[in-house]
Amino acid sequence: MSHDVIRTDHAPAPVGPYNQAIRAQGAIVFASGQIALDPASGALVGGDDVAQQTEQVMKNLEAVLTSAGVGWSQVVKTTVFLADMNDFATVNGVYARYFDEATAPARACVEVARLPKDVLVEIDCIAVA
Repeated sequence: MSHDVIRTDHAPAPVGPYNQAIRAQGAIVFASGQIALDPASGALVGGDDVAQQTEQVMKNLEAVLTSAGVGWSQVVKTTVFLADMNDFATVNGVYARYFDEATAPARACVEVARLPKDVLVEIDCIAVA
């Protein structure tokens, strides 16, 4: 199987042994989970505001997707990880601005015990070029 590593300075650098995204077979892009880090400083954006964190997560994902040569309309699956399911409606409100309801991707949303750097939200996605 052939694959290409996708990297951009417009999204935070990986904080572990993984890449921002992998393009497999030249068409499928697997974007790693993004959290609310500023790509330039590495600082957390949004503090305890889940809406601000979600906005930064979506900006980071968009930068990775752009670097891979795809956009939101080509995303076919997302996974949303929440520190607190009570934040679902707020996160969903920000998330929904990035997708056309008629063509929105499949999605899973789960509450987890803890996220990297104790953020409130992390989102990953799969896109097809």
